[in-house]
Amino acid sequence: MKKTINLLTMGCSKNRVDSEILMRQLVANGFDVSYEAESGKFDFVVINTCGFINDAKEESINTILEFAEQKKHRRVGKIVVCGCLSQRYREELKAEIPEVDAWFGKFELKPMLQYFNAEYHCNLQPGRTLTTPPHYAYVKISEGCNRTCSFCAIPNITGSYKSRPKEEILEECRLLVASGVKEIILIAQDLSFYGVDLYKKQCLAELMEQIAEIDGLAWLRIHYTYPAHFPLDVLDVMARHNNICNYIDIALQHISDNMLTRMRRNISKQETYNLVREFRKRVPGLVLRTTLLVGHPDETDQDFAELVEFVKDVRFDRLGVFTYSNEEHTYAFENYTDNVSEDVKQRRMEEIMAIQQQISLEINQKKIGQTIKVLIDRQESEYFVGRSEGDSPEVDGEVLVSGANLPIGDFVSVRVTDADEFDLYAELV
Repeated sequence: MKKTINLLTMGCSKNRVDSEILMRQLVANGFDVSYEAESGKFDFVVINTCGFINDAKEESINTILEFAEQKKHRRVGKIVVCGCLSQRYREELKAEIPEVDAWFGKFELKPMLQYFNAEYHCNLQPGRTLTTPPHYAYVKISEGCNRTCSFCAIPNITGSYKSRPKEEILEECRLLVASGVKEIILIAQDLSFYGVDLYKKQCLAELMEQIAEIDGLAWLRIHYTYPAHFPLDVLDVMARHNNICNYIDIALQHISDNMLTRMRRNISKQETYNLVREFRKRVPGLVLRTTLLVGHPDETDQDFAELVEFVKDVRFDRLGVFTYSNEEHTYAFENYTDNVSEDVKQRRMEEIMAIQQQISLEINQKKIGQTIKVLIDRQESEYFVGRSEGDSPEVDGEVLVSGANLPIGDFVSVRVTDADEFDLYAELV
């Protein structure tokens, strides 16, 4: 009998890619691997954790505890934990949760396989088992981060920036497209820095250009860029290629010079406004996604007022807000006092989100009557659910198409008939 494994991923799409690589190795070694199965008995459960901020850590720990309870009732044989939380707090967690049978860090694929008495296959093609729908895939182009943002624990978890060689990334993208993938989403902690360590220059634009030239690739999308020293040649490549989505995810975090300095973001308020203007000038119709951080130590009412004004001025297409989490071993933890109350943090987050919801509603309602191209992801109730060029999976809104039987993974033209602050409603043209 094959040993059975249930593999779960917490946190970001970068973790998902790590899980897909592990899953492919385990399957190649003869294991029967399920991905995020909601029921059933398994010999092992493997939990790939997130350790970024308090909410993510709590979710990962609660998931481990849930399976510890299942283990007591013999619905799970052994529990294996890996990923960022385990990388960061392994020794403390070992003491706190003895029900876990093995702990591994984020970069311990080979030791994990040894634990399963499995061989590491270095030449597997494909190198991962996709856990996304087969028509899109994430491609991780680097590990680590060289930024020194005051609030962020990621560099402590993942180490310094390590770009993957272009040839390796291109080969992976070619294999994915040949297997039927239509949309590739480039991900990294910081796409903007790609290439500096290997090639002594920023190479994101060059990489995007080469990927865009792969026959059969319909969409190329980029996630997680950094504003300081943003490689503006990316915008020229984006404008030149029809199959590169006019979409940028850039974490701006704040706008007041006081906060940008204290956050160690290496960019000013004026430079940020200039960058946004450059985006929209060079790539007409660009969909701009950002994340903001409220409640950082010493954020004043005036700092927050500037942030509110910024959100109203720029009118981002997509926007998320986090409240500051006082993370061990970060610059802010060691040098500042967490002096903004949780109530104020929450209130500020809610105020920004209320403003953004109104902006999003207005942007979406302007699309009523337009015809747009949509990639169909799945069927849900009476709708076929898809995404436009401006919608990334899992983080953005969707397009709900009614009145037609549509093939999953195909592009269709639809006419927008209605809209709310999150989603569009449409019918087949």
